[in-house]
Amino acid sequence: MKIRPCPLRIAVDLPPYAVRIDHDLGDLAAPSRADALLLVVAVAGVSFSGPLMAATAAPALAIAWWRNALGAGAAASVLVARGLRSARMDARVWLTATLAGLALAGHFATWVPSLTMTSVASATALVCTQPVFTGLIALVLGRGMPRAAWIGIGVAMIGAVLITGADLGLSGRALAGDVLALAGGAAAAAYVTIGARARARMSTASYTAVCYATCAVVLLVACVVGRVRVVGFPADAWLKIALVTVCAQLLGHSLINVVLRSTSPTVVSLVLLFETPGAALVAYLWLHQHLRLSVVPGLALLFAGLVIVVRSRGRDMPVEAID
Repeated sequence: MKIRPCPLRIAVDLPPYAVRIDHDLGDLAAPSRADALLLVVAVAGVSFSGPLMAATAAPALAIAWWRNALGAGAAASVLVARGLRSARMDARVWLTATLAGLALAGHFATWVPSLTMTSVASATALVCTQPVFTGLIALVLGRGMPRAAWIGIGVAMIGAVLITGADLGLSGRALAGDVLALAGGAAAAAYVTIGARARARMSTASYTAVCYATCAVVLLVACVVGRVRVVGFPADAWLKIALVTVCAQLLGHSLINVVLRSTSPTVVSLVLLFETPGAALVAYLWLHQHLRLSVVPGLALLFAGLVIVVRSRGRDMPVEAID
């Protein structure tokens, strides 16, 4: 009788909290009912992120700073509750997490302002080009990509061009918002690529605390240099800042981390793409932002291209909800 090797491999060279499971089979296997429910809640949380920040009567950089400062505080409280020993890591790991935090700051410093310059639908769709930039970064680092990924990148880029072209006919401000959103997608790709290395050696709480704290410090410096006020907002603005922190920074991100323990990264990545239609729906119902017909073809091509990229790269692509 021929014994076949088990297709499921568990990496045991990592700390207990960083055990990695490589799925050789079933990349598109349906998640359990519990995971499916958590994914729905997580996508709903991140879908409210863009509309909430677009509706907040406060400077974009200030919103980004408060969101990350509050997130860092929450993560730090978890570390204290577990005991600071869990945060003891090699200096190189901490440096890697800090670099990821710098990239995260670049993401928020570009994407959050874009929400007030172009439509929520366009800004969210363009920042979701993160998988495209992640694939390009992998290529620069010497990792090959399947042909299907290149096809998906081409389709997604055509969609992005159509979206920006439609916004160019609307106003120069909308076009600038589109460019900022694309820059936010590129920064997000750098964040998840760098962060993937740190995550393998750090607990989620430690990694989150370092990244959010670094990001908050950088954004605060930007606010000081740019003379952007970070206090003195109306009560309604403070409520929305708190909500965006809970919905996206804590609830959405935390649930995604939980689901990734038992669900294929490919499935999670595909589900996260529904943030774009989710955000567009919330913006329509709440902010009365009507989806212009001129951007629909671009949105459709961008979404289709991202699905192809995510599906073709599978588990090789780092996964994280950022927005």
